Parts: sequence; C-alpha cells; structure tokens
Amino acid sequence: MSRLLLYSREGCGLCEELLLELVPWAAERGESVEVRDVDDDPILKRRYGLKIPVLLVDGEPIAFGHLDWNELKRAWNAGR
Repeated sequence: MSRLLLYSREGCGLCEELLLELVPWAAERGESVEVRDVDDDPILKRRYGLKIPVLLVDGEPIAFGHLDWNELKRAWNAGR
C-alpha cells in the first residue's frame, strides 16, 4: 500500500481539489498518491460514504473533506 492513499469517487470536486494540492507535495518527496474509488468497495462505501475525500497516511485517516497541512506533516513525520 502507498504511504498516501486517497479515497475518492467519480465526479467529486473536493476530491479533485485535494488531489491537485497533494500530488505536487508528494512528488517533492518521491511519493505518489494512490487513489481508490469508494464506490468500488461496499465496505469502503459504508465506512466513508459522504465523508470523502479521505486521505490516509500509512493507513491512518488524517483528513476528511479538506487537506489539513499541519496534520499531514505531523502524520508524515511520525511515519519516518
């Protein structure tokens, strides 16, 4: 699993915005962002449904809806 995982869905404007912010940051660190559609998995759809986008760092959810840069940096540094 990627260190950065984004749960998203087709047509989600917030998801697209978060991804646009996150990709350059990840690229600077030699990372990529794995994107999964919650609608492809009934368990994920029940768990996250309308909370998307959800960003996970090392398997831990750290952002719902909008990117919290402070939380991202804290989680990123904690995993090093």
